[in-house]
Amino acid sequence: MFSIGSHPAWHPVFETLAYVAGYAVYRRGRDRRGDVIAEPQRWTVIASAAVGALIGSRLLGVAEQWPTVFAAYRSRHLITLLLSPGGKTIVGGLLGGWIAVELVKRVLGIPNRTGDLFALPLCVGIAVGRIGCFIAGMNDDTFGKPTTLPWAVDFGDGIPRHPTQLYEILFLVLLGIIVSRSANWPDGTRFRIFLASYLCWRFAIDFLKPQPLVAGMNLIQWACVAGLTALALQFLNDLRLSRRKALAHAAIA
Repeated sequence: MFSIGSHPAWHPVFETLAYVAGYAVYRRGRDRRGDVIAEPQRWTVIASAAVGALIGSRLLGVAEQWPTVFAAYRSRHLITLLLSPGGKTIVGGLLGGWIAVELVKRVLGIPNRTGDLFALPLCVGIAVGRIGCFIAGMNDDTFGKPTTLPWAVDFGDGIPRHPTQLYEILFLVLLGIIVSRSANWPDGTRFRIFLASYLCWRFAIDFLKPQPLVAGMNLIQWACVAGLTALALQFLNDLRLSRRKALAHAAIA
């Protein structure tokens, strides 16, 4: 068993580094591959993604700890809980940002798939941020359940646990390699692969985390199921439209 204790002060440092690293990778990818939309539209997409991610991350992060929310409501401290720092989750941020971008694109009439440039930056940014989660120890809700495996980590409570943050970093490295080698894929494929893969990963790895459950799964896992269902429906709709266009083209020819 390894022991790292708990060092919460480093968490905001690595969270900041995650944003810096992710943006640097985004700029590099855009400079190398170009963009499918004009720069003003891109900044609109980025702004909507940021706002949606902030809202989604906070809402799901608070909802995840629903027993605490109910206790705060009964004690009339719900507003204090909602305004307190912390209580954010990556899955909520990804889904919130995705929903916000899709809504803004529909309003502005942007038909392009705009997420590919975010796939690799998100892998890098989340991986860097998870280092801070790992160092934060018991002050962060990302640690795993107790285990007797030889690579178990004591996060400060004297109990050997799964280092789920390190598992996720390794997963993101592999996923980053995959999405960075997809130069000839259709627009939108990289982001869909990233989002579907990450949601599947979180659905699986969260079984190793000690979180409150609803019908056998935590709320993040239920959000992953909802996100994967939405992705599947979007893919089927795109497939239907593609076939309709192909039939129309064949009829004209």
